[in-house]
Amino acid sequence: MWLLALDGRNGLKSARRIAQGGMHACALTTRDVLAPALRDSASAIVLVHNHPSGDPRPSPEDVSMTRAVASACEVVGVPLLDHVIVARGGAASLLDCGTTERAG
Repeated sequence: MWLLALDGRNGLKSARRIAQGGMHACALTTRDVLAPALRDSASAIVLVHNHPSGDPRPSPEDVSMTRAVASACEVVGVPLLDHVIVARGGAASLLDCGTTERAG
């Protein structure tokens, strides 16, 4: 899982790998996302991760985690703009899937 921290103009401030999983899962908490975002003084964030299966469609766990992170981000004022899944079969935006809502 990669965290892209953005500045006030949505320019890239930093890109950090915040978690690494195996073939079937990656353990990640909202704290794992928010701590580096706050440390980097991000104005907004984007999450990116891959699916080794080759299928970019979000899993139920992806959707659940994204919603939890988006809620926590809202509380601290650092919006989650999107969560993108990349795979051999293409890419999927959870924003486009209706899982996250673009902030203001």
